[in-house]
Amino acid sequence: MPGTRKLGRKTQPRMQMLRGQVTYLLDIGYIETTVTRAKEVRALAEKMITLGKKRDLASYRAALAFITKESVVKKLFDTVAPSLSDRAGGYTEIFRTGYRRGDGAPMAVIKLVNFDIVKQEADKKAERAKRAEERAKKAEKTDEE
Repeated sequence: MPGTRKLGRKTQPRMQMLRGQVTYLLDIGYIETTVTRAKEVRALAEKMITLGKKRDLASYRAALAFITKESVVKKLFDTVAPSLSDRAGGYTEIFRTGYRRGDGAPMAVIKLVNFDIVKQEADKKAERAKRAEERAKKAEKTDEE
């Protein structure tokens, strides 16, 4: 990658850090980090979302090779990418939040553009899973009687 920021680390530790931040961003929907890290995370996260929009096996495996949690890849392909399918890019936003108290590093929040929509989808899925679990418990109780 030409013009890659080194972020004060060697290649492998830097890529591990960025993989972790991309995974967390796609899982939660936003992260707070330094501005330079946010800019690097944005490039990688947008590549992962583009893979998610393709929705084929090769893209799934490529995303799985980069993202550290399989559940996040599933979420990427099931909720995040379909909700961004009408956009041609620019899936993330970076907002500067001030300076870190300890060392004065400029801080920023990077979030998905459709963060509210993704959160609502995740809440709906969690609610459905909870209801299904309750139905299974009721069915189990009636079978015992």
